[in-house]
Amino acid sequence: MSMHSRLTAVEVHAEGEPGRVITAGMPDLPGGSMLEKMQWLEANADHIRLRMLQEPNGYPALCCNAIVPSDHPDADAGFIIMEQSEYAPMSGSNTICVVTALLETGIVDMVEPITELTLEAPAGLILVRADCVNGKVTRVAFRNVPAFVVHLGREIDVPGIGIVPVDVAWGGMFYAIADGDALGIDLSADNGAEIVRVSEMIRLATLEQSPVEHPEHPSLTGPTISQLVGKATIPAATRRGTVTVATGTPSWNAPESFSGALDRCPCGTGTSAVMAVRHARGDLAIGEEFVQQGPLDTTFRCRILEKAQVSGYPAVIPEISGQAWITGYTEYVLDPTDPFPSGYRVGDLW
Repeated sequence: MSMHSRLTAVEVHAEGEPGRVITAGMPDLPGGSMLEKMQWLEANADHIRLRMLQEPNGYPALCCNAIVPSDHPDADAGFIIMEQSEYAPMSGSNTICVVTALLETGIVDMVEPITELTLEAPAGLILVRADCVNGKVTRVAFRNVPAFVVHLGREIDVPGIGIVPVDVAWGGMFYAIADGDALGIDLSADNGAEIVRVSEMIRLATLEQSPVEHPEHPSLTGPTISQLVGKATIPAATRRGTVTVATGTPSWNAPESFSGALDRCPCGTGTSAVMAVRHARGDLAIGEEFVQQGPLDTTFRCRILEKAQVSGYPAVIPEISGQAWITGYTEYVLDPTDPFPSGYRVGDLW
């Protein structure tokens, strides 16, 4: 039988968060920067994201990355991050997955004990240091894009909940961040449905009452993602955070529409946003270690490298580190008679 649209992928997870990595089969993407390539992909070939992330190939918590050539002279490779409801400009777990796939498959040469490389994400250049032993990447540390706070403790009126103090910060995406402990919400994975419902309500209310846009890239708006934070429950961690990735379009007229998927890992961009908030409050110093605990009790070890500025906003440069594991190698094909070429969603999961 004739098949077409073959996509070769490496299946990877970073500290529990699945991040499929497409290594071959992507179309040529016009545009100079990775942001421009991402915008072209979204406008002209979004069927790839849908095909990879919706059923039968995908599921709500899955992320996907496309490795594409970078035109930047300093970049070893470029990648585009695809999530259920958006193209993320940056993602920590996906960066760790991409680095692991690049090095362990030999697309980029591995140098032991440390491989240094530069990736271009839509949010900018990412400097990476990978610890490598016997052909295995044992830890990935990367210098993230500048993280900064737009709103600190902004009072948001959330229907059905009341007034909630919300921090809105950029860590590679715009986050609405609220205190889960103050809301009485258990941040463990078993309470995922309640975390998602409340997080999406807070995000939508924040989006309506305090929308934001990136001062240097006005097309990047938000908040598009949410996070509840609280006290750590394991000895090694500084704080705990649970991030919700939207999987639909929420509406106050449809309570069941407040759905999403819990980020399984501690979340690199979410941790970066939290670090910017803590630094703005005087709770985190330059160089001080910050260990973020995720819902599965895995951790990212982090620190602020230095201060920065983003168009007048005081910012910090976060370093995030964690590990990823390859779980499989897959070739995805499309039968021309398949009635679901872009996949589908069913209400029992979505």
